[in-house]
Amino acid sequence: MDRADCDPDRLTRTYARFPVVNSLLSGWRGTYRRRIRPVLAAKGAASLLDIGCGSGDVARSLAGWARKDGFRLTVTAIDPDARAFAFAAKLPAMEGVTYRQAHSSELVAEGLVFDFVISNHILHHLDAGQIAGVLRDSEALSRGLVLHNDLKRSNVSYLLFMAFFWPLGLGSFIWGDGLVSIKRSYTAAELASTVPASWRVQANGLWHHLLVHEERPDSETREENV
Repeated sequence: MDRADCDPDRLTRTYARFPVVNSLLSGWRGTYRRRIRPVLAAKGAASLLDIGCGSGDVARSLAGWARKDGFRLTVTAIDPDARAFAFAAKLPAMEGVTYRQAHSSELVAEGLVFDFVISNHILHHLDAGQIAGVLRDSEALSRGLVLHNDLKRSNVSYLLFMAFFWPLGLGSFIWGDGLVSIKRSYTAAELASTVPASWRVQANGLWHHLLVHEERPDSETREENV
């Protein structure tokens, strides 16, 4: 699905099925409860940037959970891929969620900052230099917490995905690309050796890592994102 000439109908079906895969495997509900909701409880409202948002389902889920809990989470979801942006932009409007076709570096140039910066399943698509760039941008864009969620490579996860998720691959790229993604993803040791010392690799359930960065208190003096 990363190829520019991939079948557009299969790609659309892939985007449409991402919410199912993410709800089952990606662990964002628990991450919201443990890491995002406590900040919202203290502040009442916060801003969040989703880098490489794909179909936009994680951004919508986070905003929806916050609203149900009585908080206001303003989410900016970006993706440089015109196809992903077009899919997300056609979804029914959701209060507090904005989509942009953009690279993270463009938002850095604009001087924007957010309470949270997140991504889901983008690190295994990047080489070491590209990861370094995303991490630099993430630090510049965050006044608080950065959470990059990505797959954990293992034979068990590969075999289980192959056995149980093939129905979602019918007419889409979910199954084939999912298996490739697991093969391309990092072990905890590999990821830790790739990133600066200020970043921590933490387990996020059985199938994922969280790459975590927490901003220093003196970052509060930076310009507010509005």
